[in-house]
Amino acid sequence: MTTPLRPLPRLIFASRWLQLPLYVGLILAQGVYVFQFWTELVHLIEAAFGDQHALELLVKSIGYKSLPIKDAAGLVVGYEPIAKLNETILMLVVLGLIDVVMISNLLIMVIVGGYETFVSRMELEGHPDQPEWLSHVNASVLKVKLATAIIGISSIHLLKTFINADNYKEQTLLWQTVIHVAFLLSAMAIAYTDRLLVHPEKH
Repeated sequence: MTTPLRPLPRLIFASRWLQLPLYVGLILAQGVYVFQFWTELVHLIEAAFGDQHALELLVKSIGYKSLPIKDAAGLVVGYEPIAKLNETILMLVVLGLIDVVMISNLLIMVIVGGYETFVSRMELEGHPDQPEWLSHVNASVLKVKLATAIIGISSIHLLKTFINADNYKEQTLLWQTVIHVAFLLSAMAIAYTDRLLVHPEKH
């Protein structure tokens, strides 16, 4: 039989339920991402069938610009109109959709893993849809998984930038690469620290 908690420890332990509205808020944010995904997908399908308005919305959302139009002095006075969906625009839109999916996966890891670790057990043992990583999740494992997910998201953003490099300044490209490398080094440091902390316990 467990010893009943005193009032103050019981109150402190029960305060973990204050995190519940935060996870509910993340679920709502997940719904917004689903809506954003389907909006972009519908625009992409419409643009593929020749809808000029949907194409303009896609081009605006990804920040793509066609070949510049210059005057006699060499100054950019505009950009050539985009008549149809091309391979570059298609690739940028698809990468944007992948980005939304990866951020959604990150939200799921935070919601499910965070609730299981810091609030209450979900009792999913034996459930056919239980995530494989949830069976051994803890704060350390969750931290490593979040770091690797952030690297994946950063990689997609960097790839989108390099594909659309003509519309970015060289300084922007440089700083995005530096930030991505910083994310990568941080994830490696977190994983190495986790390995140092876990191995002595096993021995």
